[in-house]
Amino acid sequence: MKLFDSHCHLQLSQFDADRDAVLARMQEQGVGGVIIGTDLESSRAGLELAKAHDFLWAAVGLHPNDNTDEGFDAAAYEALARDPKVVAIGECGLDYFRTTGQGQRKRFELQVALAQKLNKALVVHCRNAHEDMLDILFSYSHELENKKVPVVIHFFTGSGELAQKYLDLGCYLSFPGPVTYTDMYDDSIRVCPADKMLIETDSPFAAPVPNRGKRNEPVYVADVARKIAAIKGLSYEEVAAVTLANASSVFSL
Repeated sequence: MKLFDSHCHLQLSQFDADRDAVLARMQEQGVGGVIIGTDLESSRAGLELAKAHDFLWAAVGLHPNDNTDEGFDAAAYEALARDPKVVAIGECGLDYFRTTGQGQRKRFELQVALAQKLNKALVVHCRNAHEDMLDILFSYSHELENKKVPVVIHFFTGSGELAQKYLDLGCYLSFPGPVTYTDMYDDSIRVCPADKMLIETDSPFAAPVPNRGKRNEPVYVADVARKIAAIKGLSYEEVAAVTLANASSVFSL
């Protein structure tokens, strides 16, 4: 592998028409990735897809508000997560963009507990809820460290100050496509040490320049790496190599 997309959703319907072609491009360009679940159904589908390809892995989890009808069935998720192809729990977390967050904290904490139980990485979704998220992660910080559970802040698009708060808790920051079409997040990229950085597409969403507005796909993670290289004064090859190494460590590949 030459590049690693730490967060994609290849099991979603946006890829039904040409999923094989998308996967072929990944293989041709040496791009690996983690397929992220957002509920039990998508977690199962992601795992099945990962099991069919040696350059893919899976994360299983319940998004804070994508499927509000589903309660977190710890036993069902644990059964999935024990598959060796599952390398993380998530995406899970807090999202106050459309809701006040009723029940979100409890569901998130159940998934934190599962990550600790299985010693697998925790992939965190946080939107408009950073104060609460930082409080929760701080409260679990010693347990997560003792259990050697890496915490990945998915789709990090915050300030340098916010980035530092997560870094102080030992978190990894995963940078997505939007960093390529604004300078709003340049400070957070500068603040983030190379050994705490991941890159992602969140495909099919949020495609980077030059494909902004189109369906995203994992090979476009290269454009995120190029933007980070420019900001940090590194070569593209250096960013690709270090983020691949970080992913290998975080996800125990």
